[in-house]
Amino acid sequence: MTSALQLPYELWLRVFSFLSWKDKLSMRCTCSHFKRLMDESRPVWRGFSVVLKDLSRYNRAFWRSLARRQLTSVSLRAGKKRDLKLLSVWLPLLEALRLDNWRGNDVQELKRFHLLNRLTLTACSTPLVNLEFLLPLSHQLTQLSLCNVQLTCPASQLLASISQLTRLGSLLLHHDGSLAIPTLRGVLSQLVNLRFLSWTMINYKRLSQDFFRPGTGAAGGASLSLSDLQLLNYDAAVTHEVLQPLANLRSLSVFHLYSVPGPTCHLQTWLTSLQQLCSLSVHGGHPLVVYADFLPSSLLSLTLCVDLQPEDLHVVSLRAPNLQHLHLEPWSSSSNLVRLLPQLFPCLKTLAIRHHHVSDEDFLGLHQLQHLNTLEILDSFYRPDPNDPSLVVYKPSSRLLQLISDLQILTNHKVRVITSSHRDALTCACI
Repeated sequence: MTSALQLPYELWLRVFSFLSWKDKLSMRCTCSHFKRLMDESRPVWRGFSVVLKDLSRYNRAFWRSLARRQLTSVSLRAGKKRDLKLLSVWLPLLEALRLDNWRGNDVQELKRFHLLNRLTLTACSTPLVNLEFLLPLSHQLTQLSLCNVQLTCPASQLLASISQLTRLGSLLLHHDGSLAIPTLRGVLSQLVNLRFLSWTMINYKRLSQDFFRPGTGAAGGASLSLSDLQLLNYDAAVTHEVLQPLANLRSLSVFHLYSVPGPTCHLQTWLTSLQQLCSLSVHGGHPLVVYADFLPSSLLSLTLCVDLQPEDLHVVSLRAPNLQHLHLEPWSSSSNLVRLLPQLFPCLKTLAIRHHHVSDEDFLGLHQLQHLNTLEILDSFYRPDPNDPSLVVYKPSSRLLQLISDLQILTNHKVRVITSSHRDALTCACI
């Protein structure tokens, strides 16, 4: 061990770069040499984000350790005004900040973070009276997410505040429907750099003709720079004219408001208007058969969390023959679907499926997908006692582990298999 410690520090840092965040933290605790080496090397911690709660329990040694790593991303849970001041003192280089369950209505201390460009507020217990705290950050923010946040300010004031964030490239606003915003025209005309938009649609029944129109002086056929659009709780009627400004859209995600939709499938209008769409994600709404014939041939990525039948996938394969990424999470059983995938979608590179009720033969048949490099299992849990359905173990069963091993042997270990438990762990590490 002594000879190993004498290796050049550049070599050790190279080794550390291959470790997961969990393994890096474990390695840091093995000895004082590694602790000092890792704490004093910023590249080792690049991209690392730490979750903090109840800052009063952290001592100066803890803060010095974080400061040495020069962290740029923090998630603060149940924080208060004084916590932001403390963070700004010890971690002045913060570029990304997530405030979960914020406990006050004053976020003015954010002005202390001069490098902050990504901000998320989610599940705040106290309503935000206004968004004036964003104004000092107007020339910094490139990403803003307001999720499950109660806003008591008028809609006009909200739009005015957001419109001043002229560098914004990503905007997410999810609310309870209490905000009545008739059109996004005023916002979109100011946010010329906006590429990603996620918007709550719960109080829209019909989109106005100027809903996506870029600006007052723009021609009728003018297009937005928007490339990725998410619509939450969607059930609004729309026309081709309304969607004309979205000609540059490449990714569309629709989370429907109702599991039992109305008589009209509004998604048909979207799909026929967006013929260059590369990625589509649909959650709920009408069964796939209602709009499968309208899928654009340009699709490379498709997520379906809907009611579908095996024959529907045949239509999809004809409409989108070059599909490379498929997330299949049908409301009904997937037992008869998995066996079809190698024949219908031979170009798949990534695939996400359920495995329950899928036969071993059909699961292992996925080795026929010659281009597959990542397989995600969405339901890696099992019930150990058939007589007690309430007892659930949230980790892969021995059967699933054996299937994964057999599949990797068949594919010469070229396919990376991710289980839902692994995915959840990765999500927690990236907060």
